[in-house]
Amino acid sequence: MSTTQQVVVGIDFSHSSIAALDRALALASRAPFHVLHFACIVDPHAGIATLATSHVDITYADRVRDELARTIESALRTMDHKGHLHFHVHVRIARSPANELLALAEEVGADLIVLGCKGRRGLDRLVLGSVAERVVREAGCAVLIARPKEYTYVEHTDVVEVQPKHPSFGFTYDSEVGIVEPMRWPGA
Repeated sequence: MSTTQQVVVGIDFSHSSIAALDRALALASRAPFHVLHFACIVDPHAGIATLATSHVDITYADRVRDELARTIESALRTMDHKGHLHFHVHVRIARSPANELLALAEEVGADLIVLGCKGRRGLDRLVLGSVAERVVREAGCAVLIARPKEYTYVEHTDVVEVQPKHPSFGFTYDSEVGIVEPMRWPGA
């Protein structure tokens, strides 16, 4: 069994895929044995929405690769990480992003796939499909759907651990709730 974990990250420069990029970088910065494989699947007729083109070819794929590398490097500069992060950038031209993400996951022996979800519903989802849904259904490993955080920040009080008198019990206190109770063993 390998000590490195292969993580495939689907990127299309959308808001939700940038959340996936951020989540994957945070994971790898806390656990540097993860090797990240950033994958951008380019539609052969339309390209990528954020990088306009009249013709998709190898030169355009190189532009996408360079832009993806710049985006990753920019995100890394804003993070407080120590050590080295190992990553690869994959750009593929194909009609089916789900097929390509699943194929890349199989090629690298992925332990995890991280991707965003645009949240399509109703007719849009029926007509356009959902890459995230298909990957979740067909992946041979765990899949993490990353979304941009929409909840407002809530200030939490710190949980304080009290030294127990008995070694098998610990106590926590939450001043918002105002109760002290012993930690319970699972099933107790």
